[in-house]
Amino acid sequence: MKKILLVCNAGMSTSMLVAKMKKAAETKNVDVSIEAKSLSEAKAEIAEVDIVLLGPQIRYELNNVKQIAGSVPVEAIDMRDYGMMNGEKVLAHAMEVMGA
Repeated sequence: MKKILLVCNAGMSTSMLVAKMKKAAETKNVDVSIEAKSLSEAKAEIAEVDIVLLGPQIRYELNNVKQIAGSVPVEAIDMRDYGMMNGEKVLAHAMEVMGA
């Protein structure tokens, strides 16, 4: 099972995206764990996940999070996909980056 962590400021809109991603994973029979956390909460868990996806509102933290994450891939979620709550496309991108 792959673990995907979405990181944002407060988590409201990102938790909606997580729900859409989970639904897409279920439809495609993909075994993943997907969670949304604030940046401060996420720092303790970054080493335990397979990919970190940053919400567009904290894209400016990309380099900082990459340093914290070490070998864990860190990507910023495309603003269009985030705005459209396109869970299927965000999930597909995450799986591609993880090589799954």
